[in-house]
Amino acid sequence: MSAPLPTLNLVGAGRVGKTLGRLWQQAGVLQIQDVLTTSTASAQAAVDFIGAGRAVATPAQMRPADLWLLAVPDRQIAASAQTLAALGLPPALAFHASGALAAAELAPLQARGWHCASAHCILSFADPATAQQQFHGTVCALEGDTAATQQLKPLLTDLGAQCFALASEHKLLYHAAAVWATNFLPVLQAKAEALWQRSGLPAELLPGLRERLLHNAVDNLLALGPAAALTGPAARGDTALVERQGQAITALDAEAGAAYAALSAMAARLARDRQL
Repeated sequence: MSAPLPTLNLVGAGRVGKTLGRLWQQAGVLQIQDVLTTSTASAQAAVDFIGAGRAVATPAQMRPADLWLLAVPDRQIAASAQTLAALGLPPALAFHASGALAAAELAPLQARGWHCASAHCILSFADPATAQQQFHGTVCALEGDTAATQQLKPLLTDLGAQCFALASEHKLLYHAAAVWATNFLPVLQAKAEALWQRSGLPAELLPGLRERLLHNAVDNLLALGPAAALTGPAARGDTALVERQGQAITALDAEAGAAYAALSAMAARLARDRQL
């Protein structure tokens, strides 16, 4: 007779909680138990998406579990840990999914004998259904006490994750890099499209232009690496054109003009470095 699966409670079940919960449920490595969110309706919606679990309305309704994922916004992690610690539950493993904050946010639980960690996966969780399809091969940073990270690692590798140990003092830089690599791309694209529309480019041409340029840029980046894939006036050393374009953008949007100047300076530096 096989041993029962370890149980997992979810405190918060937004995009990250739903994605991981469903993946673990489908992989058959964890038993999703209780799910607590901002309302019973949203908790039930998370349970329905995951395909297992029980929606609860209050922390007091949650049963003891082997693992607890605090999948709440960063600003709520410490308070959620304090609330959970006050319940007097048997010590277990608690972890959060923040890229910027360390396992120390769970200090109230650690003080009660819990093992604590953070597990951050470098993936856009914009849509849980899409994220679960994209998860295999995702790099995940594990940080916290050794017992907790050692227990979490196989649970994530079973989902196809590539895990590595991250020092607590490096979390801010690590997460800033993830933000730089993913979150700024939509911002840059939105600004580019606004400038195109201001220049008179027909709106109906934007979707095709967006698809072609982004696909080509990503293909070049993957094939050549950042430095070799770099093109444009800054990469060519055309400082006069960079300055004139920066002035044109600044006339419309001072913040965008400053960003253009800063990014152009970094592009020029990257171009110089590739020649060394």
